[in-house]
Amino acid sequence: MELVISPTAVSCFKNDWGYNNGDQVRIFVRYVSGGTEPYGFGIMKDDPMDPAAVVEADRVTFYMENKDVWFLESKQLKIDCLNGDIVFLVGDA
Repeated sequence: MELVISPTAVSCFKNDWGYNNGDQVRIFVRYVSGGTEPYGFGIMKDDPMDPAAVVEADRVTFYMENKDVWFLESKQLKIDCLNGDIVFLVGDA
């Protein structure tokens, strides 16, 4: 599992969402619907308890806990910003 944060996403987090240097951002899997893709991703400021993947980008730490990486086994999660919106792109690692 690989976690990638684009510079554009970091800029969006800092400029649009008010995140600051030193913040720790948890990326987690959540149930969103019963459709063809019932799971999605959520984001929140939090302190790591059992991190499995950690990336520091422009002095902001992004991480996923061990309990959430099952969704991305052997995959890459890239967090980017397109047209002002944070997007989650899952691909092969």
